[in-house]
Amino acid sequence: MGWKTLDDMDLAGKRVLTRVDINVPVKDGKVTDATRIERIVPTIRDILGRGGKPILIAHFGRPKGKVVLEMSLRVTLPALEKALGASVAFIETLEAAEAMTDEQAGADVLLLENIRFHPGEEANDPAFAARLAKLGDVYCNDAFSAAHRAHASTEGLAHLLPACAGRLMQAELEALEAALGNPARPVMAVVGGAKVSTKLDLLGNLVGKVDMLVIGGGMANTFLAAQGIDVGKSLCEHDMAGTAREIMAKATTAGCEIILPEDVVVAREFAAGAPSETVPATECPVDAMILDAGPLSVARIATALEAAKTLIWNGPLGAFEIAPFDAATNAAAQKAAALTRAGSLVSVAGGGDTVAALNQAGAAEDFTYISTAGGAFLEWMEGKTLPGVAALES
Repeated sequence: MGWKTLDDMDLAGKRVLTRVDINVPVKDGKVTDATRIERIVPTIRDILGRGGKPILIAHFGRPKGKVVLEMSLRVTLPALEKALGASVAFIETLEAAEAMTDEQAGADVLLLENIRFHPGEEANDPAFAARLAKLGDVYCNDAFSAAHRAHASTEGLAHLLPACAGRLMQAELEALEAALGNPARPVMAVVGGAKVSTKLDLLGNLVGKVDMLVIGGGMANTFLAAQGIDVGKSLCEHDMAGTAREIMAKATTAGCEIILPEDVVVAREFAAGAPSETVPATECPVDAMILDAGPLSVARIATALEAAKTLIWNGPLGAFEIAPFDAATNAAAQKAAALTRAGSLVSVAGGGDTVAALNQAGAAEDFTYISTAGGAFLEWMEGKTLPGVAALES
């Protein structure tokens, strides 16, 4: 890891341009979930404790380089001040930031207006990045969730100022390094979700890096169908059968065991309380659809988890949104949580559905690390270079 942390920086009396992700949900002018704000608190407090002045740079929504009042970051101020226990001054324009008032300069923390109001941000315009750089003395990136974007505030700034990772970014990168960079083996991955087509790069990368790969959700149906198994009316990408066979062949060559459902839970409709039955994976009725993995499959996954030292999880094993089709996801997640709690497993998970599923299973608290970064987490799992991380290493 060639990037620096806050521990490597002299911040006393310095203005610290701090890229954060506070793109939080808002309703009726109030923040409804402050999780992302709460996760940046250690970085901000650390900068303050080291004598620095944090100048927060963030985006909110997709205004596409124009001022959209409904996407102003001003709405986050009360939640920010509450979480930080400090005064936060809101700076409406870059011109105002360049000619700061005494009152603004006296605040503990400064928050710049939505950086995506400027077309130079998403274009990673060098002149715009240079203008931003003049506002600070040090650059700190604490927004891993935006690290897959080569924007002025995520990539350009890192080349213009002494740069480091914030505490949240540091924790994320260390967790990912432990999971795929230099993991304890055997390594197991759980990949679920609806479609193989959306996770082709992910599966192709993982079979060359992990020892066991559990495929669940609608994706598993495509792999079953690729082996000539009738999956009835299940969600299935029949046109991806050839690709599924290629991935299985690549896994065999790489020595990666692919674990597919042995038994499945089927129903005639996808509805809460719909009559369901468990059948062997090879015997799905022609008028039914597979909505979850069965108990034999869960037992097989549990055995694999017991053998594993590292787990990477992305996506549910079934249609977890509706009971009883959440049973396999819940059971596997709870098993992984128990092994992590016992100290025998390093477990890293990420992706929107994944976080929701693990929370629903009551397992999230015990995982080693849960990433709230959707796109960045997936691109990292796919083996892609993240511009925001690469810039910190240069």
